[in-house]
Amino acid sequence: MRTDAPHWRMDYPWPGPDAHKHDRGRLGVVCGPALKTGAARLAARAGLRIGAGLVRILCPPDAALVVAGAVEAVMVDDFSTPDALARLAEPLDAVVIGPAAGLTETTVHNLQALARTGAVLVVDADALTLFKDRAPTLFASLDRDDVLTPHEGEFERLFPGLLQSGRSVAAATASERAGAVVVLKGRETVIAAPDGRLHVNDNGSPWLATAGSGDVLAGMIGGLIAQRMDSFQAACAAVWLHAEAGGGFGPGLIAEDLPDALPVVLRELRGA
Repeated sequence: MRTDAPHWRMDYPWPGPDAHKHDRGRLGVVCGPALKTGAARLAARAGLRIGAGLVRILCPPDAALVVAGAVEAVMVDDFSTPDALARLAEPLDAVVIGPAAGLTETTVHNLQALARTGAVLVVDADALTLFKDRAPTLFASLDRDDVLTPHEGEFERLFPGLLQSGRSVAAATASERAGAVVVLKGRETVIAAPDGRLHVNDNGSPWLATAGSGDVLAGMIGGLIAQRMDSFQAACAAVWLHAEAGGGFGPGLIAEDLPDALPVVLRELRGA
């Protein structure tokens, strides 16, 4: 099945007339160190634009003031230990971890601490790369609602050799093996769920080949999940909307443009 006519449209979490911010979901984004905060800020802004009612960036202490001076509607909290991070995440509906989070064991410990909370995890970038040669350790921290968002290089680190079977088969096998939703990014992004659902997205845009684009996508997926959209459907929706926003903007696109391009796409979707 392909996404020519979005199958998830009827499940999109539009707010009702009496909605307030807590009804619309609470998203967290784990930030990296002080000189690498941009990725988390991109993900957080995307989560807010996609409709999450409340978004928090969760920062190591050295990054908190950097982030606080660069955001407005997004809230900022700092943490010093994985346990402190877990306490901040406990009230949240979804948490994105990985974008420029840092290629250190601290990121591993942070992910494992988040897995003990009730938040759905969107695992991206550094939080994928760190588990090369020890993928079962990552999979043990996941459940069926969590989402992995690898590009082909990250996918190969977690599932060596699997791409030789073709992208769709590889994504489906990886999802079953990980016990989580897998978003295999590319020109035709493949989304697979452990229950066998599979979707191939075909509205990809070459303008999305720019630094930070994947961070925006991770935030969009997290923002939809925070609004209680099914994780597989949220991933399908976010991938399609991300591509529509990129293609609609066209030449000159940078990742910072994507969240602000979303309202036009969302209005068109709602009116369709």
